[in-house]
Amino acid sequence: MIAFDLPRVREAHEPPEARGLARDAVRLMVTGTDAGSVTHHTFTDLPDLLRPGDVLVVNDSATLPAAVPLDRLAVHFSTERQDGSWLVELRRRSGSATGPYAGGEPGEWLPLPGGATLRLLERETPRLWRATVDRDVPSYLREYGLPIRYSYVERDWPLSAYQTVFGVRPGSAEMPSAGRPFSHELVTALVSRGIVVAPITLHTGVASPEKDEPPYPERFAVSPQTARLVNQAEGRVIAVGTTVVRALETAVLSGTGEVRAAEGWTSHIVTPAVGVHAVDGLITGLHEPRSSHLMMLSAIAGEELLSRSYEEALREEYLWHEFGDLHMITPHQIRIK
Repeated sequence: MIAFDLPRVREAHEPPEARGLARDAVRLMVTGTDAGSVTHHTFTDLPDLLRPGDVLVVNDSATLPAAVPLDRLAVHFSTERQDGSWLVELRRRSGSATGPYAGGEPGEWLPLPGGATLRLLERETPRLWRATVDRDVPSYLREYGLPIRYSYVERDWPLSAYQTVFGVRPGSAEMPSAGRPFSHELVTALVSRGIVVAPITLHTGVASPEKDEPPYPERFAVSPQTARLVNQAEGRVIAVGTTVVRALETAVLSGTGEVRAAEGWTSHIVTPAVGVHAVDGLITGLHEPRSSHLMMLSAIAGEELLSRSYEEALREEYLWHEFGDLHMITPHQIRIK
């Protein structure tokens, strides 16, 4: 696992639009896994960095306003379970931010705004509770919820700031942020160049910003059409986000590298020992020190090259987090099947 210190000045505290940039005008660092190269671009250069026949696989999950503020606490709604219960995180409110809250007891009832009630059932993890609400949760969140925000983002932003152009299936607690820099104009330019865009769905849960944890099970779906496009790709298969890598690698038929149509829950964790079989590369944000996502990136780029890339990102003053800059890891050469 690569190690580095992330200065606060390298955190993106607001959307790029608030910094006077277009959504697609953030920076893009490109790491070439075959050449061992690291180069620097603007995200609008992406059509020139890809080739006809490349397949971009995107996450079409849309972001829910999943944070409900109470007087002293906030409830972050994460994942709906098959039995209708929800995984939630309780957070202590402190000024305009929230922090970890270790309280709560099984059977405890918490009054929510609008007369709703949340009941804690049992701890699912040291951080997350399984809970029930006496309302339809997505409808309730649309009326009373706010986008989840952590302390490095200094004020609330509207839900639209947390949506991607691909998001058509509401269900993510937090934005699948690798897709955020794509604009409609950029997608049109990509398709006009002969680059294929194919969707999967993976509904993200809540992150663990104070103490990174391995990802827990999340709902996903890979359609027959996307499986076919990936399997028949003439160029590179590039995942837009770690969520896409997780979904596609879950759908790989063991021992073949072929992606099948699949849906359900995934507990798959990509590590260097496990490797990747469905994707050649990915576009992703810059991840925090000790993040479990770095294991996935190491599986694609190798630890030495990834470490050098992050040193470059720090030296070149890239911005981290969901409103920050992007990193593409991929071979320059089109794969030979």
